[in-house]
Amino acid sequence: MTRGEPGCDARVGSHLPTARDVASVLFRQRVAIVASFLIVASSIIFYGVCFPSYRAEMKLLVRKGRVDPPVAPQPTALSEYSRYEVSEEEINSEVQLLQDVDVLRPVVIATGLSAPERAPWLGKVNGGEARIARAVRRLANRLEVVPVRKTRLISVGYESGDPEQAARVLRELSSVYLQKHQVAHRPAGESAFFQQQADSYRKALDNAEGRLLGLIESKGIVSPALQRDLTLQKLSEGDASYRQISIQLSETEERIRDLRSHLTSLPARRTTAVQAGDNPELLQQLKSTLLNLELKRIELLTKYQPGYRLLQEVDDQIADTKAAIAAQSLAPVRQETTDTEPRYDWAAIELEKAEIEAGGLHARQTAAASLVDSYRSAAKLLGTQALEHEDLVRAAKVAEENYLLYLRKREEARIGDALDERGILNVALVEDPVVPALPKWSLTSVSVLAVLLGAFVSTGVGFAADYLEPGYRTPEELAASLGVPVLASLPREAA
Repeated sequence: MTRGEPGCDARVGSHLPTARDVASVLFRQRVAIVASFLIVASSIIFYGVCFPSYRAEMKLLVRKGRVDPPVAPQPTALSEYSRYEVSEEEINSEVQLLQDVDVLRPVVIATGLSAPERAPWLGKVNGGEARIARAVRRLANRLEVVPVRKTRLISVGYESGDPEQAARVLRELSSVYLQKHQVAHRPAGESAFFQQQADSYRKALDNAEGRLLGLIESKGIVSPALQRDLTLQKLSEGDASYRQISIQLSETEERIRDLRSHLTSLPARRTTAVQAGDNPELLQQLKSTLLNLELKRIELLTKYQPGYRLLQEVDDQIADTKAAIAAQSLAPVRQETTDTEPRYDWAAIELEKAEIEAGGLHARQTAAASLVDSYRSAAKLLGTQALEHEDLVRAAKVAEENYLLYLRKREEARIGDALDERGILNVALVEDPVVPALPKWSLTSVSVLAVLLGAFVSTGVGFAADYLEPGYRTPEELAASLGVPVLASLPREAA
């Protein structure tokens, strides 16, 4: 029965293999095992002897012997400029930079790793760019860049069948990498940029100073802020004086009103003496007139009748004269003597003084108001000029600070460029690549590897051949497959 017939696989996995089963497999397939062992071992030894691999190594030290000054709008502090710690991120960054295509491509071109090769399956020479790209990929696969644990070292290794080429590749790699590191950490043109900025701010400083001098010459004011403060102080004093004059004027006007009211209640003069008596001259004149009238009446009676008009008029005059003499006798003449009132005179004098004082206070108030207005206008003008002056001073100060800052930055960049030109970098080559004298694997190592790999491969080949071989090998397999006991078995040699 063959393995393809039904029930032939029942023997597989029916019981766990023992050491005897394994030994029997090895014994049955001893020819295939020995043949595969000899082929694998001899192939490995032949390849190791005829095509040895040489490994060249170099080591790079990442250090902080000099730190690039940061480009910041303030002077670089000493503590920021002298940090010597190297972080894991910085080391990993350098590892990635070593494996960058921009670094590997010049190495491939310079060392000839991109030499034309013929693709057998295409039957033609590969193109230039594709050839270089494949060479860069092979170099990246063969290049081993590993940071040394707990150190600041980076180990770089490269294997090649040509020891000279292995060392040459690492030398070229170190040269290109150091240049790339310098370009990456020290961008070109910093010194020129800082010089340009310094010149620009120098012009801005000269412009601001010129405008400041022009303002001083045109306005004739050296310090508008100081004069503004002094004017404000005088304005405060003038305003206080104006308020005091207003208070005094109000008091004076109130006093004038009181004095005028007091004057209306006081008499201008007072009576000092009173005399009563007749007026002899007037009585004598009236009696003389009465006598003349009576004589005239007598004369008229001699000539005219009593009812004559002229005679009646004389009678009326005589009656009026007698009435006047009687009235004068009943109303004697009163003579009074008066003098000035002292209180009235004092109030009049004080009123006159108060009115004169009020006039002066009005004049002072007007002058004080005019002075306060002039101080206020001057303060406003000086305030505007002070703002303009302070703005120009601020612009000049900012321009000066920026000018000095970029001068310092220019010097820092110049010093950094000078140090870079002398090779003082943050990454140093501490172990130069040398041409390896011995291959990577010795003959003993190759022999041991050949024996181990040959034993492993040959054992696998033996088991595979035994598994793929048809037929039954033991009575147990036959009994397990047929389900009947095996009465006898004959060895292969006897058959």
